[in-house]
Amino acid sequence: MFSGTFMNRQPYFNFIEEKLNFLAFRIKGRGKLNLLDLNIHSENLYKDLLNLLFGWRLENLNVVNQNAAGIDLFDETNRIVVQVSATATKQKVESALAKDLSVYDGYSFKFISISEDATGLRSKTFANPHQLVFDPQTDIFDVTSLLRIVEGLSIDGMKQVYEFVKKEIWTEPDPERVESNLATIIDILSQVDWRLEKEDSEKIPFDIEEKITFNQLDKTRTLVEDYFIYNSRIDKIYSEFDKMGVNKSLSVLNGIRNEYLTLGPGYSPDQIFFSVIDKVVLKIKESANYDPIPDEELNLCVQILVVDAFIRCEIFENPNKENDARS
Repeated sequence: MFSGTFMNRQPYFNFIEEKLNFLAFRIKGRGKLNLLDLNIHSENLYKDLLNLLFGWRLENLNVVNQNAAGIDLFDETNRIVVQVSATATKQKVESALAKDLSVYDGYSFKFISISEDATGLRSKTFANPHQLVFDPQTDIFDVTSLLRIVEGLSIDGMKQVYEFVKKEIWTEPDPERVESNLATIIDILSQVDWRLEKEDSEKIPFDIEEKITFNQLDKTRTLVEDYFIYNSRIDKIYSEFDKMGVNKSLSVLNGIRNEYLTLGPGYSPDQIFFSVIDKVVLKIKESANYDPIPDEELNLCVQILVVDAFIRCEIFENPNKENDARS
């Protein structure tokens, strides 16, 4: 059986992309008000991010020498100096290169734009009086170019960046995301003994095998075949859940369906199925009312929920729509 980590890459990347672009937006907006506290914080954030992405050993030069001019970060081992900037102009780059950098003779110069697109700078030529090693096409970075590098990381590398960004960039929670019914239902499901005798799923008005084949679900087949038999038990749990308030179970099913609908083209059906599982897992973990349980138990409960949503035709097409299980 394939585990839910099949598509962790996409939700990890989406989270990293959202947070870095959010930070860039805030830096640019606050800069217009001459509020520069995020710029200072970003020097250290990008120091650690660049070290993660490239294996560098950057340190914040402003910690060592508060009067350092022209550069913010340096790596003595790999002979690299970095200017971190909220603006992306030719003048800004040349201003940094024009400072007294003679002590860094032979070092490579990198320019990092943390809030503005730097694409236009890569085709320009720059005065480089100290002859630092500097190729604008490869040594000028912005959020977009760094995200392209993140996108090419291994799953383990991307998870490491995700964990780092999650710790570093804290945002005020969206009031609509503070608590979720998904997290509540997971708390209920985590207390169910799934080893008990499985009940017949008499309410399924269509051939599950036909739907699996119709939607070209190959690797997902085993997962559906293992868990569809819990449909009746989930139905009873939803009935009890709805006694706690109006639209409780509907909101859970819609939450799963929305994660399915937000996946664009370019993915195989199996990738979509496992991505829905991973996105639901992340959504639950980010809920304020999530009572943490071991990842293996969380993945099991979410897989059962997503398979149930598949049976209810909340996700993927039913080849016989006249017998659609969606209510």
